[in-house]
Amino acid sequence: MKLAVLGSGSRGNAVALRTQGHTLLVDAGFGPRALERRAEEAGVPLAPLAGIVLTHEHGDHARGAAALAARHDCPVFASAGTLHALAGGGPRSILLPPYGGALTIGPFTVSAARTAHDAREPVAVAITSLAGHKIGVAYDLGRPTAAVRHLLRDCSVLLLEANHDEVLLRTGPYPASVRQRIGGSTGHLSNRAAAALAAELCGPRLEAVVLLHLSEQCNTAVLARRAVVAALRERQFRGRVLVASQTTPLAALSLRGPSQLTLALPAAGPTPPAR
Repeated sequence: MKLAVLGSGSRGNAVALRTQGHTLLVDAGFGPRALERRAEEAGVPLAPLAGIVLTHEHGDHARGAAALAARHDCPVFASAGTLHALAGGGPRSILLPPYGGALTIGPFTVSAARTAHDAREPVAVAITSLAGHKIGVAYDLGRPTAAVRHLLRDCSVLLLEANHDEVLLRTGPYPASVRQRIGGSTGHLSNRAAAALAAELCGPRLEAVVLLHLSEQCNTAVLARRAVVAALRERQFRGRVLVASQTTPLAALSLRGPSQLTLALPAAGPTPPAR
């Protein structure tokens, strides 16, 4: 199984997973051509595309979904609230149950849990491959609910929001109303909250943590990674902690079998292993 973050931040988010010759996309916050280009750069081609799973309707997560689904003749999967907010999501939209249960999408099994965010019915998702690799994707969550914690247990790879440094948010350029939204219970996770959640979810199967949706104004890759590495070190975690970029796809992680994760880092990659 291969996994690549095609980009993550306030200007666009997308994660591609590929196994058994099929790709599943989680969010499509870029245009179709940009998504295809980024996927090729990351080493995870989109075609054939089994489907597009949306976490919520905000443009930086969903703006390219309908056009990409039409281009690849594949369905869009989302919660009822998300599909309603997107006026149906397209001619082949399929309901993603956010309260338990799972859907089979090609060689993938997808489960979801409701998150706390200021969208219509946002979800975090967990994707399991036929080989048993479990990938958790959770961002745009102001606080980690019990349902999200349950969903993300026993992951092989955890993709988790680390949106802002609390000091930088407090002293940054945003007006008070925006700061309150970002730091509130339906906004975004801080580095500190992400570190605590990553440590809580750190189990024997966890091989990598990828930090997503960093604020360009109120965070840095160094601060986010430092906070999460420190928390995971206390749990004796020996895997990788990586930081996704808004502008450049993260080279694909390859999960070949139990405890056999490899990664081809870009030459200029700022996120070395946590060892």
